[in-house]
Amino acid sequence: MPTVNLPAAPDPSPLTATQSLAESPPPAEAPLPAWAPLPAGAPLPADSADGETERLLALLRDMPADDPRYEGIRARIVAQHMKLARRIARRYANRGEPVEDLEQAALVGLVKAINGYDPLRGRDFLAYARPMMNGEVKRHFRDLTWAVRVPRKVQEGRAELGQAVAALSQRMGRPPTAEELAAELRLSEADLADLREASAAYNALSLSTPAGPDEARTLADTLGAVDDALDAVEDRESLHPLLNALPPRELRLLLLRFFGNQTQAEIAAELGVSQMQVSRLLAATLSRLRTSMLAET
Repeated sequence: MPTVNLPAAPDPSPLTATQSLAESPPPAEAPLPAWAPLPAGAPLPADSADGETERLLALLRDMPADDPRYEGIRARIVAQHMKLARRIARRYANRGEPVEDLEQAALVGLVKAINGYDPLRGRDFLAYARPMMNGEVKRHFRDLTWAVRVPRKVQEGRAELGQAVAALSQRMGRPPTAEELAAELRLSEADLADLREASAAYNALSLSTPAGPDEARTLADTLGAVDDALDAVEDRESLHPLLNALPPRELRLLLLRFFGNQTQAEIAAELGVSQMQVSRLLAATLSRLRTSMLAET
């Protein structure tokens, strides 16, 4: 049989090769592992209605905390519920605390929920996490916002007091009296007064706050100081009847010496006695007064 030599196939032109590369689909990106953290700028996943969170939590349950994948998985769960934590935090806004601090507290509760959740005991993670986040925000108010630390009963009573005042004011069209508030809260008027006084510890004023319309005077200027003269009040009151009981000559001697500020020589000239007699009489009188005062104490 004769041999047939077929012509060789022509080499593809550069244009054909370029068109082939352009028409071929790009290689698919490898899926991100469940334990890998989200890249910067990536959109946050939605809440785990599809069971994604439960799957990640199941991975965490069987994984030691020092596993290099642990932090990445937990970070993905936190990212999935970031919006929920912020919504919970904003329910407590406008109560004197920065929203950023409240969001941080809610996220702390979310992390605690992740650490404590056991998939074997329940399938609904959100039912477990929501009370944890709410509780952490309430704990923030209870432990970190009071100027003076008071018992938890007082903290809860302050919230009930505010609700009772608002409810009674709306119902009666006027501020409630102490008797009406006590009846509403089922407290005695004495306990209500104690609760109101303790509730004032929530906020504290700075000592540099202006005291009245004159801003040059602050609260610190209204505070009392140690009065050294108070120590002499008791002695002065005890000495008064003893002085009245002295003979006229000795009383005059003391008045001239300690109230007239005269010298012994001047007193001797005025009384018509020697300076030595003045010195002896003065020493004897003072000794007798001192003995009488010590005997009273």
